[in-house]
Amino acid sequence: MKLFTRSSFQILFLFLLLSCQNSDKKTETEKQGKKDTSVVKTETSNPYDNIDISPMDMSYFPVDYPKLKMTNSVDRPPVARIIYSRPHLQGRKMFGQILKYGEPWRLGANEATEIQFYKDVTVQGKKIKAGRYMLYCVPYEDKWTIVFNSNIDSWGLKIDPSKDLSRFDVRITTNNPSLEYFTMVFEKTDRGADLLMGWDTILARLPIEFP
Repeated sequence: MKLFTRSSFQILFLFLLLSCQNSDKKTETEKQGKKDTSVVKTETSNPYDNIDISPMDMSYFPVDYPKLKMTNSVDRPPVARIIYSRPHLQGRKMFGQILKYGEPWRLGANEATEIQFYKDVTVQGKKIKAGRYMLYCVPYEDKWTIVFNSNIDSWGLKIDPSKDLSRFDVRITTNNPSLEYFTMVFEKTDRGADLLMGWDTILARLPIEFP
């Protein structure tokens, strides 16, 4: 009986020890998961690629063009498409904690944001030829400067100003509903479409005109 009791206590002690060690590891993993990083590695990560917390997305004009094409609702190419990654606030403020006024921003995360025009368009009276362009921004307190750049297929943080093609100043509004994820979409207008760029409570519009 004494032997059985001693063995039982030994097993119980080992069980408690292992439980504490696993708890410590879990706590450390949780701490690492809270780091502000673009990639999160966990035990359940995709074995072929890391899981990115800033997902890539795209917007078309006309809106939902691929769906319209699938249902034979359109018979011509789209006007524009933008491809970008969507960072999110994670409890932070857009300015002061993520971005700074007067410093270039890639209008998203990860790879450089790219816009493609399938036909010639006009932006603030300037003709933009059909093609692909890198897009970035220099934000200020009362406006954003939107920059078209020729350095496509590049990483967003590696901006080369020597390849800037055009710059456009657009006003912003700051009293909008707060957006957790950075969002870029096209909105139809009488003369074409506005490219809406919104994050936190800030919204900017780049007017694009086309026949």
